[in-house]
Amino acid sequence: MTNNLLGIHHVTAMTDNAMRNYKFFTDVLGMRLVKKTVNQDDIQTYHTFFADDVGSPGTDMTFFDFPNNPKGTPGTNSISRTGFRVPNDAALKYYLERFSEYGVENDGIQELFGKKVLPFQESDGQRYQLFSDETNKGVAPGTPWKNGPVPEDKAIYGLGPIEITVSYFDDFKKMLSEVYGMKPIIEEDNVTLFDIGEGGNGGQVILRKDDTTPGRQGFGQVHHVSFRLKDHDAIKKWEANYNKLEIQHSGIVDRFYFEALYTRIGHILIELSTDGPGFMGDEPYETLGEKLSIPPFLEPKREYIEGQIRPFNTKRSK
Repeated sequence: MTNNLLGIHHVTAMTDNAMRNYKFFTDVLGMRLVKKTVNQDDIQTYHTFFADDVGSPGTDMTFFDFPNNPKGTPGTNSISRTGFRVPNDAALKYYLERFSEYGVENDGIQELFGKKVLPFQESDGQRYQLFSDETNKGVAPGTPWKNGPVPEDKAIYGLGPIEITVSYFDDFKKMLSEVYGMKPIIEEDNVTLFDIGEGGNGGQVILRKDDTTPGRQGFGQVHHVSFRLKDHDAIKKWEANYNKLEIQHSGIVDRFYFEALYTRIGHILIELSTDGPGFMGDEPYETLGEKLSIPPFLEPKREYIEGQIRPFNTKRSK
């Protein structure tokens, strides 16, 4: 079995308003927009990437802005909550006060698997939680946004544990263990915490059992989760592994910023992505995310694309 996953690569969700979502992630959460591009499979749709200071793998939360997309509903058989990492417990208190200032709905600071967490949600219903790295070990974090509105010693600097909720708990648990090589480290009634790679907050999945109403895809819900692979050789091995196990998949897709390989396990779309080439190759560090960035193979269609999408201003440099 190939089990060389390094941790979480990114999470992609759906928004109903790219501008509102941009303001929430940059002005409130203090994450940097490192790429404003389009969905390569639906070029009339924005694809925005929020990450750390330099767009490190394992730090980016991305969004599709599908026109006329209905509102989704939370429920089972879905990726039910996305985690983010902050440096310590003091950072959670900082964000709790910040959420009060900006009117962000939250559940207050709690404890989960021995860690301090702060669950909250965006106005469209998208569900998140902050994880304190106070006692964390494992996958290294990224670099806080140096010119962001949140102090560097408090700011979000990576993705945290991803929560998946399914009705077919035992079958899904077996797939995570036997196919993806994830290690169960805490097992309680109807919930298992898995480590990926070096583990810790940057390499964990929370799997929950829920036999109630299924969730419905739409804005305010997660589209897919991606796990990290080192390079092209690693993703080729996974392609071969899927073939050997007779798991249907997309084949390797060149996304320009990384290579990707997709499959669906039950209702859950799982992507495997390479760490590189990354987001720094086509824009200067100082102005990341300020212009519409289009991969070279789509450049001939730039005029058409710019005529279709709704422009919004993301310029922050002076």
